[in-house]
Amino acid sequence: MRQTWRWFGPKDIVSTDDIAQAGAEGIVSALHHVPTGAVWTREEIAKRQGEVARLRDGGPSGLTWDVVESLPVSEDIKKQKGAWRTHLETYRTSLENLAASGIEVICYNFMPVLDWTRTDLAWRLPNGGTCMRFELADFAAFDLYILERPGAKTDYDEALQGEAARRFAAMNSQQKKKLAENIVCGLPGAAESFSLEDVRQHLAEYDAISEEQLRGHLIDFLSEVVPTAEKLGLRLCCHPDDPPFPLLGLPRIMSTEAHYKAVMDAVESPASGITLCSGSLGARPDNDLPGMMDRLGDRVHFLHLRNVRRETDDIRGSFYEDAHLGGNTDMAALVAAALREEDRRKAAGRSDWSIPFRPDHGQDILDDLGRQAQPGYPAIGRLKGLAELRGVIAGLRHAMAAD
Repeated sequence: MRQTWRWFGPKDIVSTDDIAQAGAEGIVSALHHVPTGAVWTREEIAKRQGEVARLRDGGPSGLTWDVVESLPVSEDIKKQKGAWRTHLETYRTSLENLAASGIEVICYNFMPVLDWTRTDLAWRLPNGGTCMRFELADFAAFDLYILERPGAKTDYDEALQGEAARRFAAMNSQQKKKLAENIVCGLPGAAESFSLEDVRQHLAEYDAISEEQLRGHLIDFLSEVVPTAEKLGLRLCCHPDDPPFPLLGLPRIMSTEAHYKAVMDAVESPASGITLCSGSLGARPDNDLPGMMDRLGDRVHFLHLRNVRRETDDIRGSFYEDAHLGGNTDMAALVAAALREEDRRKAAGRSDWSIPFRPDHGQDILDDLGRQAQPGYPAIGRLKGLAELRGVIAGLRHAMAAD
């Protein structure tokens, strides 16, 4: 398993020096400054590769740009409206330029409107650290009383509506503003973000798009770009919904094993695969992460390893970002399944036998608390997670070699 680390570019508070010292082998990055729908040029890709390869003093970092996260899919493509066909062309051109630059793994997502959704980006833990949290009653308060989405009441039972009303009544104006900012904060590392009016407009346009239609749009997108990726030797991998249940009345199509299987079966190509994110999928109690790795592992091209602690057993419920070996997912069992998949690939002679993974998210601890890095992406919290995962991998490999 190849150890990678997400980096948001030169403006990232966590530097390439920090990453090299953490012992990561490769970088996961994106051209966040390029507008969605525009071409990623070879010049811009080469510039980022050069930035990855250098320490702050100009010396070699020993790092390479291994995985793109993400080459964004525009809302026009997801809705099949506006400039969506032009955006398909620019997407294919960007794939060609990435392949020419030697990058083979491209993560993307097909979540409508918002990427990951949290209500608190710095929830205080008992040990004094902080983490990201999704609190369903707070989210309902935002939906019902800040966004004021038409028809929102039908998504919440009376008890939850009552709790949301109490939460909202207890908030001052600054707390209401902060809750809205946390939920509508845009993509990690991206320059663009949404206003409440932007969200309302997008939601209105999705009113006419069902889950089946959105899945069809994803399959159409893959049918258009996968032949290019396959010809170029690229591996596309779709990130799951986060959280993996419906919000704001929007369709969810990559939240369960059945969702992934339907899309993988519809476009049967090694170039179309999965980003298996244990934190996103682990927020649902009915997702069996080690089993998904065993059953879908042939198409898993990228792993996000993190853990969440669910606060209820409901499909839709509150959760927070736990330590990498804490939470509800059996991380050791998931890693063991990934190592078995690597052995299968190696035995089959696959060149992609080593699966890149990154310690996804992390709790803000120690000096992280004063750094104010990108939410979910602290230096020390992720270093702790990487060290723990590295230990699990080494222990499992030792046991497998002894058998």
